[in-house]
Amino acid sequence: MKRTLIVDCGATKTDWLASDGNLVQTAGFNLAHTPEKTLWEILDGAAQQLGGDFGAVYFYAAGLVGDSPVDLCRWFPGAQVEYASDMLGAARAVCGHSQGIAAIVGTGANTCQWDGEKMVRQVRSGGFILGDEGSASVLGKLFVGDFIKNLVPENMARSFSQQYQSDYAHLVQAVYQAQAPARFLGGLAPFIVSFYEQEEYARNLVDNNFRRFFRRNVCSYDKLPLGVVGGFGYACRSILMRIGQEEFDIPFIAILPSPLEGLLKYHGV
Repeated sequence: MKRTLIVDCGATKTDWLASDGNLVQTAGFNLAHTPEKTLWEILDGAAQQLGGDFGAVYFYAAGLVGDSPVDLCRWFPGAQVEYASDMLGAARAVCGHSQGIAAIVGTGANTCQWDGEKMVRQVRSGGFILGDEGSASVLGKLFVGDFIKNLVPENMARSFSQQYQSDYAHLVQAVYQAQAPARFLGGLAPFIVSFYEQEEYARNLVDNNFRRFFRRNVCSYDKLPLGVVGGFGYACRSILMRIGQEEFDIPFIAILPSPLEGLLKYHGV
């Protein structure tokens, strides 16, 4: 019997889950701007670890707009492939066949309104430069902006310099010239959140980032329950839920670290 493969691709990592339970993790990628050579290397490695004999592949990927720039039949010959955005995957995972608001809160952030079968409204994400409010990358961007202007509390700034290469030239290069600036900035989020209880500065930075996520995205939709997927949202779920419920009266469906479990159910695997 041929297997089914569900692929959840984000900016930081990609999960490849086969219906027989084989889970492969590779580097993440964004179809809109990941170099072709890098993309091919990731796909080659995943296919080699997974083996063949797939009847269906559900490919949910960040940066997928319109037709897919890659033909997965090259790596999984004979399979029926559905190409979809990571946002569609999140909506199917947390809302299933019910109405709701779906959100990705990870390295990046995105939202949509779901009618039970399709996305009916979507506030544009904008990426970490123009939008992505609530995401790990925006939190990192806000922190680095404050750090280079000496606006971070001394204790936190000193700890950051001890743990990271923090000279101005390196930070600017990592944001403006490196291949994956959103991943670099998002990688700073665990450090920032670790100071949440002890530094008012960190609390304000995290809380205000989530407030902007609700105010500029979620509140634009009809009043419906919210489901969230993403590692950063899951790690900060108590903060996210408190702000959403207490300040914006948002009911929650679930906050999941990954859409995989929900997608298995949705596709009847």
